[in-house]
Amino acid sequence: MPDVQKVLFVCLGNICRSPIAEAVFTHIVKERGIRDKWEADSAAIEGWQVGSRPNHRARETLKHHSIQYSGRARQIESEDFNEFDYIFGMDENNISNLKEVAPRDSKAKIFLLGDFDPEGDRIIRDPYF
Repeated sequence: MPDVQKVLFVCLGNICRSPIAEAVFTHIVKERGIRDKWEADSAAIEGWQVGSRPNHRARETLKHHSIQYSGRARQIESEDFNEFDYIFGMDENNISNLKEVAPRDSKAKIFLLGDFDPEGDRIIRDPYF
């Protein structure tokens, strides 16, 4: 059996965009029967919301789509860059911050999640700004 691929979704506060991305990703791999091949988590650039549940709008959106999520906000740590295979930021600022704090020899590949949108909407906008 191949190694489990680990994916980390990152946004500014880890209370809207990244927890939704984590929950949707986990839901999709479970639906496709490949949950044993993937592990997902999410984290924040900043530590303001550490320990908080996702924003009520994020929770309502997930509930509306029958997607469960029980995570709490956490801030990204230097170990994450070697723990995860892929780290996805939601916008260009996230990518810039991630590249700035990534250890030089980290294994994680950093991508903008929107680059994988077939409709070409690259930036996943922060609902707070």
